[in-house]
Formats: sequence, C-alpha cells, structure tokens
Amino acid sequence: MKKILFILIISLALFAKESKQSRLAAYEKFVKVVNMIEAYYVDELNTTTIINKALKGLLPELDAHSSYLDKKAYKELKIQTNGEFGGLGIVVGMKNGVLTVISPIDDTPAAKAGLKAGDVILKINDKATLDMSLDEAVNLMRGKPGTKITLTIVRKGQKPFKVTITRAIIKIKSVKEKNIKDYPQIAYIRISSFDKNVVSSLKKILPKLKKEGKKGIIIDLRNNPGGLLNQAVGVLDLFIDKGTLVSQKGRIPSENYTYYAHKSGTYKDIPIVILVNGGSASASEIVSGSMQDHKRAIVVGESTFGKGSVQAILPVTKNEALRLTVARYYLPSGRTIQAKGVKPDVIVHPGKIKLENEGILIKEKDLKNHLKAELNQIEHKKTNNAKNQLDTKNDLQLKIGADILKALIIQKENK
Repeated sequence: MKKILFILIISLALFAKESKQSRLAAYEKFVKVVNMIEAYYVDELNTTTIINKALKGLLPELDAHSSYLDKKAYKELKIQTNGEFGGLGIVVGMKNGVLTVISPIDDTPAAKAGLKAGDVILKINDKATLDMSLDEAVNLMRGKPGTKITLTIVRKGQKPFKVTITRAIIKIKSVKEKNIKDYPQIAYIRISSFDKNVVSSLKKILPKLKKEGKKGIIIDLRNNPGGLLNQAVGVLDLFIDKGTLVSQKGRIPSENYTYYAHKSGTYKDIPIVILVNGGSASASEIVSGSMQDHKRAIVVGESTFGKGSVQAILPVTKNEALRLTVARYYLPSGRTIQAKGVKPDVIVHPGKIKLENEGILIKEKDLKNHLKAELNQIEHKKTNNAKNQLDTKNDLQLKIGADILKALIIQKENK
C-alpha cells in the first residue's frame, strides 16, 4: 500500500508539470466519452463496466507486457507462479506486433502437440489474434481441463496449419537432473521455468552432484520463458561469489535496485555450460547473460527472446491489479536484454548428430559381431539407468555443449 501511495505522489508531482487547465480538459474529455457510451451505446453498460474496459484497453497501449488483471486473471497469475495452473502449457508474448509462442513448457499438452518457440498464433479457434491483447489471448486459451481448443499456426517456411489441443491442469517440475551418455563427469540440469521452487531444488541437487564426482554442469534453459526474479538472482548467487548479478532501472527511484552476489555457499569453481535458444526469455536471459558477463559459464545455442522489462503487480482492489512495466533489467556489463536478447558465445542451431556409419548397410559377415555389440550396448544401458540418461546423437546443441564442457574440465585439471 505504501508503494502505491508513493507512486501516486510521484505521479501527481509529474502531472504538476502540466497546466491545471490541460489536466482538467483531459479528465473532462474522458468523463464525457464515458457518459456518451452510457447514453448511446447499442447495449446497456454501467460506469464500472465501461471503466474496466477502458483500463483493459489502456494498459496494452503502453507496452505489450502491461495489462489490467481482473478477478480471474489475477487469480490465475497467483496460481501460475506457484507452479500449477490450467491451460495448454504454452507461454506467449507479442513479438513484432504478432502473438508469438515464446516456448511450450516441458511435458504439457502444447509441447506434446508439437508447438515450437517462434510459432505465430494466427487464430484461436475462429478468432483472429490481430489487434488482440496479450491478456485476451491468454484468457481465450485457458479453460476447463479436458476441453479442446484449435490454434491456427504460422511457422517459418510452412503454410498455416491447425493444431487441436486438449486443455489440462499444468503441473510443472521446474528442475530435472539427468546424466549424459558417454559423459560420466558431466551433470545435466534442466530448468524449465523459474517458479518458486528452483533455488531450493538446486540446493538439494548440487551437493549430491559433488558427492557423485561430477566435474562440470550443463544448465539447459532452452524454451524456459522465465518467471520469478528472486529465483533467477538466487540461481546466480549459487555460482557467482562477488559483484553485481543484475540491476533494474526505472523512472521512479524506488524501482532502481542492484542485486549483489554473496560469497558463502557458492559453487564458484565448477565449470558450467548454459544452453539457450529463442524460447529462453526474461529470467533465463538474466541468468545466462549475467553468467556470461562474469565469464562464469559458456553460453551455447541460439540468441534468446529479448524480454528485459520489469513488471510490478500493483493491487487496485482486493481482487484486481495492474501488471505494469516499471523498469528494465541491465546485466553486470551494463547492457540491456530488452528486444536484443543474449547472444551465445558459441552459436549452434538445433539438429541431429550425423554418425560416421549412418546409411551404411551391414554385410552378412559383420552381422555376428554387430549383434554381439548391440547386446553389449543393451546390457550397458540397463546398468546405467537409461531412463535418466540423455543421448546426444539427437541434440547437436547438447553435444557441442558437452564437448566444450569436457574441454573446460580438462583445462581446469591441467592448471
């Protein structure tokens, strides 16, 4: 409440720069329009409904990330940041004025339906998304679990196509740990979103990895749409022991803040590679960009989405709020990620590894040895818990990341 009052005081001080006459004229114009709608619009509307519609239209005009949250939207926001919500499991944003998939969330209906980062959503059922606000689009896509929705998708290099998806309750396990086949010294940690559980999950995983003798970590932030700032800062603080982690700067002094690293409890020596792509946004960009600036990790993959603005949730009533852009994030080097993203140290596009013997027919005389080798491989998979093991042959970015990390480990050991 104190923060809202402070903002109002600042706002009034800024309005003082305008003449009293011009301010009154603007207010009078607004009231006049509301009265005219009440009096002449084809459907009967009360003042409250008109004002709410005006607010919903005003906020997206400021920028794509600001919005008015009615009772339903405010409730859904609270649920989402707690790691469980209803819908498709898709994160969307406005890019170049069109509704764009930032990323599908792992193991959700959207991911299983094959939606990809960068897909443009042309229609939601029969409604065109052109000139549709971000909140309106999100509200249309969410609905009762078990119900179906059809999206018309435009994907680069393809004709528009339709995808029908069944809505579900989305439960996110934000942090997953796996091993990588043929890289026993490397730990793989997938962070799919920055919900409230990320830092606590990592604090349980990291000591275990140390006991297992892991000498390097791949942190996979691909298609991670972001989330809570305090979780991004907490992750950085686990690996960086001094200096600025990230800062934010706005027009109002209270929104200017710098987050610093703390020395205690830092895993400052273990080599790290971070994987990113066009679906890595917001908190993912803060983590990858800050680690890059501190030369604490090698960033591998494709350029990130470029969402570097700060939204504050400002309650209007008990059940309604504004999501308002109040500042922008700046990385330790002073650069911003807004509309620019983070450029990887090593650019690698997605793809499969082409094996040397791919496409070569097995001769009859080699069949016996081939079958023997295959049986040995099957036995090896059983003993190494294949379910929790990644194979790099279908993931070029992971393969390159693992090779780079392997070299970093050797370099560290030879110092």
